[in-house]
Amino acid sequence: MPGPLEGVKVVELGVWVAGPAAAGVMADWGADVVKIEPVSGDPARSFQFMYGGNPPDNPVFELDNRNKRGIAVDITTDAGREAAYRLIDEADVFVTNVRAAALQRSGFDYATLAPRNPRLIYGLITGYGLTGPDADRPGFDISAFWARTGMAHMMTPNGNTIPTLRGGMGDHSTGVTFAGAISAALFSRERTGQGQMVTSSLLRQGVYTIGFDLNMVLSWGRHPPINNRFEARNPSVNTYQSSDGKWFFVVGVEGDRHWPPLARVVGRPELVDDPRFDSMRNRAINFEELRQILDDAFATRTMAEWEAAFADEPDMFWSPIHAAEDILNDEQLHHAGGLVEVPNGDGTTRMIASPVDFHGTPGAQRSIAPKLGEHTREVLREAGFDDDQIREMIEAGAVRVID
Repeated sequence: MPGPLEGVKVVELGVWVAGPAAAGVMADWGADVVKIEPVSGDPARSFQFMYGGNPPDNPVFELDNRNKRGIAVDITTDAGREAAYRLIDEADVFVTNVRAAALQRSGFDYATLAPRNPRLIYGLITGYGLTGPDADRPGFDISAFWARTGMAHMMTPNGNTIPTLRGGMGDHSTGVTFAGAISAALFSRERTGQGQMVTSSLLRQGVYTIGFDLNMVLSWGRHPPINNRFEARNPSVNTYQSSDGKWFFVVGVEGDRHWPPLARVVGRPELVDDPRFDSMRNRAINFEELRQILDDAFATRTMAEWEAAFADEPDMFWSPIHAAEDILNDEQLHHAGGLVEVPNGDGTTRMIASPVDFHGTPGAQRSIAPKLGEHTREVLREAGFDDDQIREMIEAGAVRVID
């Protein structure tokens, strides 16, 4: 069964994570994505050595670059630039997260490409936007998405050190958003026949992600307090630890609804009518005392025992706080389609799935990420170059191939 974007031709000029993630989601959805890399390779290939020493595979790079075909081209040369132009001239979509000034210098800005292909959807992800004093400032997600937006600050209780964003979190959320945006632009083109430029930034994505707080600041001049677990004035929304040292979140956001089942879970139903805790106001006033009662109660049983107790109270929302190994072994993740098997030679490699399923046009995983220059000959031949022309480009250093 084809994916929803089967037949859509995408050319990606992406580096690191955000741009390749957007094109990677589209590849998961069935698009034919050709990844243009410099002859030295996408710098994201260095994740293999940055995190693993020198392992035989590169799981970080694989996640965002599976199902693509890859060519290695030096777009600073005339021959390399012309080769890339030919691919883009026939493409439906061009995706990049190269800085706008560099795109303009190299001739891959929208003003240059759109006249060559008026139906082109030109997708550009930046760190900080297209105008303003920081428009051409370099921005990884840890700076533009996490730090600049206030997210890091609002995730850090007073007295704690600022946590570091996990790798690619902002890039991946931007990539999924951007794949949807490009799909919307393709839908518009179906009606109008015209391409257009689509842009987003890590800054915009981050501000929207933390928009719950920031929109309150716009309207009220304040946002909810940044609490640690000892300051949570609604103990029905807090973290607790079982007797075997495992942590979980209790999520009783509707105080009057969720307080009775929580009291029953911990075996203290009499607390529901205790005058210290019989209203949201009283529980907030006496939150320290109630938290200690709950701490003591939850410390009496193992996580497995609490799982069974919570199962008997379906109106009490909660979740274990998983480590990486826990979520990967979580039966529910498998039922939710969170892992995929990607063809790799005679076998498959298990990977994290992108987060959308299409039940009418599900598509399928096709291949692991391309080796550097793996499809250069194949793609250039499709673009109309003959073997002599390809050989000349190889000898001039304009392209790189795998023989």
